Amino acid sequence: MKIYTRKGDDGTTALYGGGRVRKDDAAPEAYGTVDEAQAVLGMARSLAVPGGELDALLVAIEADLWVLMAELATEPANAHKLVDGASRVTPEMVTALEASIDDVSARFELPTDFVVPGQNPIAAHLDLARTVVRRAERRSLGVAAPDSHVLPYLNRLSDLCWALARWQEGDVLLTRDAP
Repeated sequence: MKIYTRKGDDGTTALYGGGRVRKDDAAPEAYGTVDEAQAVLGMARSLAVPGGELDALLVAIEADLWVLMAELATEPANAHKLVDGASRVTPEMVTALEASIDDVSARFELPTDFVVPGQNPIAAHLDLARTVVRRAERRSLGVAAPDSHVLPYLNRLSDLCWALARWQEGDVLLTRDAP
């Protein structure tokens, strides 16, 4: 089996559960941005202690993002094919992120001013991931179904990325007064 199929040479891409759309359609823009966020989280994970707490958390999030991308890559007519937790984001997935945010945020004093990113490579990658996740959230607005949990998941994930970055900065937190 070869990695290339030539099926996308006409500028279209297959959707999960069937159908094809142009590659510049809103759905590929949304799940493509989530894919980018997943890659940036992978960059942060590459700097974490293998098998450590941050590594394990990021692996779980990256797996969740496959689920989220599957949901975004499904035409509304095929939504009945989605499976909770496997190809559709669940409320429990959002709740798990909230628990992680609460846990991690308890480990440092919340800054009272704007944070200057870049205190160390892991925190910088997590801050970059946060911005890509925010963009993914914006791109997903027009794609996610009204009853979907994609938007709350992405919203919480950006918050978690921020909290993880602050946690990874440790005591070396540089802030700047708001303008």
